[in-house]
Amino acid sequence: MNHTPAGNGASAGAFIVDDDGWRFAGTLTFDDAARVFAASKSVALPANGVVDFSGMTHADSSALAVVMALKRRATAEGRPLSIAGLSAPLRSLGVVYGVENLLD
Repeated sequence: MNHTPAGNGASAGAFIVDDDGWRFAGTLTFDDAARVFAASKSVALPANGVVDFSGMTHADSSALAVVMALKRRATAEGRPLSIAGLSAPLRSLGVVYGVENLLD
C-alpha cells in the first residue's frame, strides 16, 4: 500500500510511505519544508526505523531542518530513527552546522 502524505507532483517533495518504510522523493527546500513536515505528522514513523532520502532531487538547508524535526519526533515517541541516502553536500552542511550526529 502506497501513501503520499506530503502531496505529490513533478517537483514537489513528498514522503512515500509503504510497508518498506519511508522514502522521500522530489525537492525539499524552504518553499515546501513546513508542508512536508506537517504532512508527515499524520503518519506513524516507519516501522523499520529508516527514512531514505536518496530520491531527493534538490534540497537546501531546510532539508536539514526537516531531518532534525523527524529525529526530535522519534525521540519524543521513544522510537529509533535512522536517516539514509542524504547527499554529500547536505551531510557537509550538517558538519558545518554541528548537527552531523543527527544525520545517521
